[in-house]
Amino acid sequence: MSVATAFFYLFSFITIASAAMVILGRNPVHSVLFLILAFVSAAGLFVLAGAEFLAMLLVVVYVGAVMVLFLFVVMMLDVDFAELQKSMRRYLPVSGLIGLVVLVELVLVVGSWTVAPQAVLSTPTPDGMSNTAALGQVLYTQYAYLFQAAGLVLLTAMIGAIVLTLQHRPNVKRQNISAQNARTRAGAIENKQVPSRTGVPVP
Repeated sequence: MSVATAFFYLFSFITIASAAMVILGRNPVHSVLFLILAFVSAAGLFVLAGAEFLAMLLVVVYVGAVMVLFLFVVMMLDVDFAELQKSMRRYLPVSGLIGLVVLVELVLVVGSWTVAPQAVLSTPTPDGMSNTAALGQVLYTQYAYLFQAAGLVLLTAMIGAIVLTLQHRPNVKRQNISAQNARTRAGAIENKQVPSRTGVPVP
């Protein structure tokens, strides 16, 4: 057994075990941590397969942003997870059906790749160029306009989400920069002639 094969079995075992612990874990924080471990192990499998760009994308985007953000949300929100788990039992038939469909699809994909590997669509990487460099060359030359259009769509979605969730509360003091800059000494300072030993009257 070669070193690459040994690492493949190691990463595969860790990925499957951590994915199972995500589902079986009772503590949601532990489930998130096992999900991060599953993503890192899957990134290792991508590196072994020669897709280092997907591996780094999986680590940076999912582990570095999505999972950490989800972990913070789970830790900050006061959610009754015992009651949530009781309500999830109603959706077991639907979730079981979806899991069965996903399992059938995985079996068909693996079976088709095992029976006829030449039928799998693949684009060969040019000689002397890594997978990331080849992907960047195609993405920023042939599909440059589509890539920029996808960025604009995501920017529009982000702005729309901010606008829809932004709520102005009426009893909250807000800072008005233009009003602060327009203030003068006469409008900001008021002199009071207070007689001796009388104090300042409280309004």
